[in-house]
Amino acid sequence: IHYLFNAAEKKSIEEVLAGAELAPAQCLWTTEASGSVQLRMDELCPEQPITVHQMFTNSVQKYGKLTALASKKGNKWEKVTFSEYYHLSRMAAKGFLKLGLERFHSVAILGFNSAEWFIAAVGAVFAGGIMAGIYTTNSPDACLYVANDSRANVIVVENQKQLDKILEVKDKLPHLKAIVQYSGSLKEKLPNLYSWEEFMGLGLEVSDQELDEVICSQKANQCCVLIYTSGTTGSPKGVMLSHDNITWTAHHASRAGDMQPAEISQESLVSYLPLSHIAAQIYDLWTGIQWGEQVSFAQPDALKGSLVDTLREATPTAHMGVPRVWEKIMEKIKEGISQCGYMKRKLVTWAMSVSLEANQRLTKDEKSFLFTLADSLVLQKLRAELGFSNCVKFFSGAAPIGSETLQFFLGLNIRLYEAYGMSESSGPHFMSGPKAYQFSSCGKVVPGCQYKLVNVDGDGIGEVCFWGRNVFMGFLNMEDKTKEALDEDGWLRSGDLGRVDEDGFLYITGRIKELIITAGGENIPPLPIEDAVKQELPIISNAMLIGDKRKFLSILLTLKCTINPETTEPTDILSLEAVEFCQRLGSQSTKVSDIIGGKDKLVYQSIEEGIARVNSKATSNAQRIQKWIILGKDFSIVGGELGPTMKLRRPAVLQIYHSEIESFYRE
Repeated sequence: IHYLFNAAEKKSIEEVLAGAELAPAQCLWTTEASGSVQLRMDELCPEQPITVHQMFTNSVQKYGKLTALASKKGNKWEKVTFSEYYHLSRMAAKGFLKLGLERFHSVAILGFNSAEWFIAAVGAVFAGGIMAGIYTTNSPDACLYVANDSRANVIVVENQKQLDKILEVKDKLPHLKAIVQYSGSLKEKLPNLYSWEEFMGLGLEVSDQELDEVICSQKANQCCVLIYTSGTTGSPKGVMLSHDNITWTAHHASRAGDMQPAEISQESLVSYLPLSHIAAQIYDLWTGIQWGEQVSFAQPDALKGSLVDTLREATPTAHMGVPRVWEKIMEKIKEGISQCGYMKRKLVTWAMSVSLEANQRLTKDEKSFLFTLADSLVLQKLRAELGFSNCVKFFSGAAPIGSETLQFFLGLNIRLYEAYGMSESSGPHFMSGPKAYQFSSCGKVVPGCQYKLVNVDGDGIGEVCFWGRNVFMGFLNMEDKTKEALDEDGWLRSGDLGRVDEDGFLYITGRIKELIITAGGENIPPLPIEDAVKQELPIISNAMLIGDKRKFLSILLTLKCTINPETTEPTDILSLEAVEFCQRLGSQSTKVSDIIGGKDKLVYQSIEEGIARVNSKATSNAQRIQKWIILGKDFSIVGGELGPTMKLRRPAVLQIYHSEIESFYRE
């Protein structure tokens, strides 16, 4: 019977493949923009492959009248329904065709999240192009790299600031035909530069038939999106994603996180993380279309402080943040609490400890009367102040999150569901959610996807490898890198080390590349030690362990400080939490410069003691931190130590602080 069942299943997949109109393909990967690939279809994921256009038309039939996009203009929210969104995307597609967008050439988009960003992205795909996002923090040269590598025919920019970057490099872009600016008025009329209104008007000259012919020629196993890895090492790589990568992942990964289809209950979310990054793109843009979600756009200064205002107005049902965003929210709440009067502060601290304790016991059902009291009396109000009164799902991804942050939010009765994956897996390959949660785990493999651990050591830790319909097509124009990323059977190597428990929960222990191998040959993952230091010493903002090919470990430390809201640069002024830390020691310091260089003996002694506590738990002598230094400035995107999603760029830090590091190891 088992054999018959299998034969029947195999046949059904062959039938699905026969029914799906795919482009001919001989291989699982390609490095050409116009290439096509075989799909990783099997019994676990037999669904019919569809294009982005098919996904959108399915959604318009179901969700046409629902609100899709909400943008705040002045004091008013302007809303666009799914039907309108689809028609605006068609208009944009016609505009791109009119501007001469060629098949498999790109439309590069450079700007903060907005309805126009979404419409340009979908329009680029409808028009047979490839959509490529560019980080708004990129230099003109970095913009040039992406636009040139992806053969951009059109670049869509947000405003004058971003336009200036493109104008600086446009003469080095042989394929560029036009630039469209979607926000603010054009400062000067330049040839082939269009305002958004002008651009959307161009499409009136292109017939529906012409666009539909292009749409019909698209196949699910062809490329439609390029995600450029932020390049913490070397040149950015263009990750080619197919229609099937996008449509399959938008459908399945989101269900693993328990995102609801709008016919059951319309999800609402706020879009603010960079859309050039896979996390926000798959979560805000593509999954939004798939399930009929309402997406509200934050203001461009969201991460400088206005995000919470948008959250309070939009009251999302689900929210995703990168670890640094959750840390910032945590720091803000801690500041708020410390400014309360004595009784209120006592009440909040009590409520949070009750909630943490109840949540760590894990069974949601057996929460005590005490917990219910704490939640309704205190925590509900706290969550509402953050804009989370309707929010039931909270996700974290894109980088590892510290246990201090996870515990803090459990104290607010907020479980952070960690997702794990990479650009090359179209985003999440493992997902946590209400039905799959373990503290500090990245959850379980997305149903329909597979994983394996290779080169497993005695502790059950090995490199995590991926297989599934979400695995990318290849790196554009980079055959060697593509072959490095895939093993001989076509499994994607993550470069991450992890272990899986008996219930199938994944725990990431570190990156292979980041593993410190001391001169004595000890393998040391830096994350757990860095995390322990931050947990012992709440004054520490960033900690980076040093010791590769060295005789002993040392660590770079930065102090928590305030941020200049205009430039987003770290200032010399200590954060409230850091000042309180000093006051508890009897220190008067209020600035980073009051402390560094050994000026503040009390703080230095306290850090020395904290590091000694971390060392006392070390598994071996080699894992003890021997030397440390406090740097004069916290890490930042502007400073170059953090990538665009605030991930620590270890190779960059090694270069920037080369002399400080060398001073540890002088005989």
